Amino acid sequence: MEASQILSGTEAADVRDGPQRKFSAISPYVLLFAVLLIAAIATWIIPAGEFDRVIKNGISFVVPHSLKSVPQNGIGLGAVFMAISNGMIASAPIIFLILFTGGALAVLEKTGAIKAALGRIGAGSNAQDVSVIVTICIIFSLLGTVGVVTNSVVAFVPLGLLVARSLGLPTVFGVAFIYLGTYSGFNSGVLNPVTTGLSQRLAELPMFSGMGFRSAVYVLFVIATIVFLIINVRAYRRNPDSQRFLIAEQDFVTAAPIGHGTRLTRRQIAALGFSVIALCSFVFGAVELHWGEVEMISMFMIVAIGSGLICKMRPSQIADEFLAGSGKLVHGALIVGLARAISTVLSNGKILDPIVNHLSDILAPLHPMFAAIGMFLSSAVMHIAISSGSGESAALIPIFAPLGDALHLTRQVTVQAVLLGEGIMNCFNPTSGVLMAVLATARIPYGQWVRFLIPLILLWGFISIAALIVGVLIQWGPF
Repeated sequence: MEASQILSGTEAADVRDGPQRKFSAISPYVLLFAVLLIAAIATWIIPAGEFDRVIKNGISFVVPHSLKSVPQNGIGLGAVFMAISNGMIASAPIIFLILFTGGALAVLEKTGAIKAALGRIGAGSNAQDVSVIVTICIIFSLLGTVGVVTNSVVAFVPLGLLVARSLGLPTVFGVAFIYLGTYSGFNSGVLNPVTTGLSQRLAELPMFSGMGFRSAVYVLFVIATIVFLIINVRAYRRNPDSQRFLIAEQDFVTAAPIGHGTRLTRRQIAALGFSVIALCSFVFGAVELHWGEVEMISMFMIVAIGSGLICKMRPSQIADEFLAGSGKLVHGALIVGLARAISTVLSNGKILDPIVNHLSDILAPLHPMFAAIGMFLSSAVMHIAISSGSGESAALIPIFAPLGDALHLTRQVTVQAVLLGEGIMNCFNPTSGVLMAVLATARIPYGQWVRFLIPLILLWGFISIAALIVGVLIQWGPF
């Protein structure tokens, strides 16, 4: 079976049919549209309000205790559909990143380079499973904790699907290797300028202070993720018929590894080398030059054209394969804009600030240790409404930082509580455009993904709460 068939989800080897493989899961588009309607209804029920805001050094700060009532701005049905349109436009970089990823991988797959390279992995032994899981998790956790790969993680999921396929594993593992690996690093945000850096600036902390303690938390998250994946892969090896793992709408389960026994040609090696150099160039640009989705889209165009020409593909053939590959990921791309519409509705309805204010009122009378845990949980809840890490930090940190001061919490603990809450929620947030795009691309129902993920979420939650308790006890600072 061709690797491109795995990416599209339109054909699978040895698909298991019958009553035990029927899927009645709701479409992610229907799920998000329902959440969007609920958000619109909430704008008619929750009293509207706004905090005063001031601009310092180009950053918008919320003024604590400044919430004031504003005229109710209920969102009607027409405005809901306008929010979807605006969400698509605002999410254009991510949408096109997904489409161009599919196009580039389709061209690279057509060269036979991916097929031959993955064939060298072979069907998984226990030692091989462990080495692949550890390698992928460490690489992507590092990319996640420095902020190089966050929203753009969706671009790498098709590669995860191919790796899982080469090991003879179901689709869910392909998603888990890449997505969970990335967010195991993102959760702690050791050197992430978008979340940690911004949050510390909002809290008036030195940039990337507290790195030692945060690095220890990072290591715990990565170890927990690796152990979770290894245990589940071994459980699948023992029972390949388990419905806990065969959760994609079409799952491959027993076909021979991709490209098994196929040798890489010199041109294929050159095409792969060219692609790796292009990817490394992007990583360098992201770290040193603050490159983002636009540059990554350009990089995938370069990869598609360059690898195609290296392997003597005709220009028209490159274009045709690129468009075909992009088309296969439309299902996962457009959902990003729909998810973006939810935060647009809540923001336009002027109900986000009252929700934040109410959460701070709940936390005010708590003991410092419980207040830190409460901030963590509040951040997780708010991430459903504000699925942007920087947006949530901008909304919560200016309120929680002075509240933490009054409760004798260090600002470092307050910042980390917010970061951990939003980080963990990213892996099962139904309003996250990135997560829903990933699940839609892999044809994994949201409910089944959450069921698979529950043990890890509980473990991550335990690590987060333990880290916050330790932070409170040691007065983690500098202040």
